[in-house]
Amino acid sequence: MRISKEHEEFRKRIREFSEKEIEPKARELDETGIFPFDTMRKLGEMGILGMVVPKEYGGSGYDTLSYTIAVEETSRVCGSTGITVAAHNSLGVYPIYLFGNEEQKRKYIPDLASGRKLGSFGLTEPGAGSDSAGTKTTAVRDGDSYVINGGKCFITNASVGETFVITAVTDKTKGYKGISSFILEKGMKGFSVGKKENKMGLRGSDTATLIFEDLRIPKENLLGKEEEGFKQFMITLDGGRISIGSMALGIAQGAFDKALNYAKGRVQFDKPISSYQAIQWKLSDMATQLEAARHLLYHASELKDKGEYFVKESAMAKLYASEVGRFVCYQAIQIFGGNGYLSKYPVERYFRDIKLCEIGEGTSEIQRLIIAREFLK
Repeated sequence: MRISKEHEEFRKRIREFSEKEIEPKARELDETGIFPFDTMRKLGEMGILGMVVPKEYGGSGYDTLSYTIAVEETSRVCGSTGITVAAHNSLGVYPIYLFGNEEQKRKYIPDLASGRKLGSFGLTEPGAGSDSAGTKTTAVRDGDSYVINGGKCFITNASVGETFVITAVTDKTKGYKGISSFILEKGMKGFSVGKKENKMGLRGSDTATLIFEDLRIPKENLLGKEEEGFKQFMITLDGGRISIGSMALGIAQGAFDKALNYAKGRVQFDKPISSYQAIQWKLSDMATQLEAARHLLYHASELKDKGEYFVKESAMAKLYASEVGRFVCYQAIQIFGGNGYLSKYPVERYFRDIKLCEIGEGTSEIQRLIIAREFLK
């Protein structure tokens, strides 16, 4: 699909920022694992952290396609930054806008959309990964409060976030229909963050556990109504798959760009390796699959913007982009040869970073189940 001049101008702006401000720090982020607070502040000032909400709540009011491009372009130079942008927007901010009441929107969204605070989303538990309906965290009503006990794992922005949307069981007799959602704030008594995870990739992104020990919150922090949690996070993840697909596309595009430039400059047998058919075919396959993934993602974004049903399309886009990403990053290392195995070259980092895209917000296996369910129903 062809995109508008406005979207291309937006891409140019976010690409220039990413190459100037994010890319020079990407290797250091990966090596140190230090969270890029300064970069996130600048992205907040640009409106990138409030893309999914309208201006009336302090957001920048961009459409989904612009958001897709923003995640793609930041991920193109640094997957860690890309996933932080994606998780904050799609998981930290969007559920409050979509399901929150007016008071909750006015209270939480302006700080999140501006980047003054970062958002996070707590769904996954040690026993509830792909089986997200298997939530064990509980929220018991006690007068005008809920008392929450349990924990969440693999949570992006856990240590740096200040506003959290989490799920907990309010009625154990109803299975997944007894799950509700709540808004938590950093510093609440009984709410703590566990150790930061030591990950294979995306090492500049903050990932840790959330721990709830007799955490008492006011009933006003219930998001939507009781027992709407499962439906809420299913809707949230439908959109989130587009952002993870966009992240995969960006990482893969970055790997392709580096491989192409390397192939043009690397001389073997008195010629650039780009002149050899074996390398040309690799590059051709990589470029073709990247373009196909981009079409799927932009199509899913367009359907969402039009308010049309996009569950199948977002699952397809996420599945395809993440698996294409793995292929492209693998081939990029192959083109670099021995140099691709060294951390001094970025394709080694891209190769580690891309793997999360086949796991996060629904594994490739779960995406296939969703797609099959859609065309079999």
